[in-house]
Amino acid sequence: MIKLESILHIDNPTQFKVHFAVDNGEEQPLDVFVNDKDGWEGWNRWRGNRNDFSRKYIFSLIRFYHQRNRWLFGGIFEVLERNPSGYKVKLLDIHKDYIGRLLIKYPGPGARGRAFYLENHYSDMVVSEVFESEYSGETFCGFDNINHSFEHIEHIIKGQKLDWKMALTNVKGVYLITDKSNGKHYVGSAYGDTGIWSRWSTYVHTGHGWNEGLSELIKLTGLQYARKNFQFSLLEFYSMKIDDKVIIAREQFWKEVLCSRAFGYNRN
Repeated sequence: MIKLESILHIDNPTQFKVHFAVDNGEEQPLDVFVNDKDGWEGWNRWRGNRNDFSRKYIFSLIRFYHQRNRWLFGGIFEVLERNPSGYKVKLLDIHKDYIGRLLIKYPGPGARGRAFYLENHYSDMVVSEVFESEYSGETFCGFDNINHSFEHIEHIIKGQKLDWKMALTNVKGVYLITDKSNGKHYVGSAYGDTGIWSRWSTYVHTGHGWNEGLSELIKLTGLQYARKNFQFSLLEFYSMKIDDKVIIAREQFWKEVLCSRAFGYNRN
């Protein structure tokens, strides 16, 4: 076991607040960090109604939501100004080589909030892994292992993750969308010249993919409902050369198995 303080030394922890950046209900800070560095700095500028960052420095950690009790080092910021509208911060060069590379094992603050005194947590943090290069998003996990939230799929597609795009562009298949708020299912398929990537891109931009049952739902609840509640998985995948009739037949099979017409969002 390697203690964090042995490789990421902080001379005076009492000058720091540790920022535990977690899902704010709209986006994951890890996805923001990967896709928009200015946006990630904005997470450290945001103030709200409390003066969370009341010390000179911010030690920023990003919840690494792919693994339990893991945090990605997001940098050290100096607080230059404290204004009612937000903080003016500057990313420092201190330990800059570890930004996006150092994965820390720690259960978290154990209380609600985002900012805590660093000295109360620093000595208990452990190095989990140091990546060779800055984390750039999850590598393609294999067709059988896809079980991802709408937000995760959204960031993969909008970020044009090449390994995911190459894999999902070149297969037809039958997929499942699960509404985590109520357990309802939607079974869909991608066939013809349209691979899974193109089909799922439509969901990312609309929330419903122009499917009747899902369109009714998103019209009432908005795209944010899909972001919060939809989970994507791949039931079956095939070469682009396979006859479309096979895909359509398998789609109907899964609708029957999962009763997604009677109890889900399928309308045909």
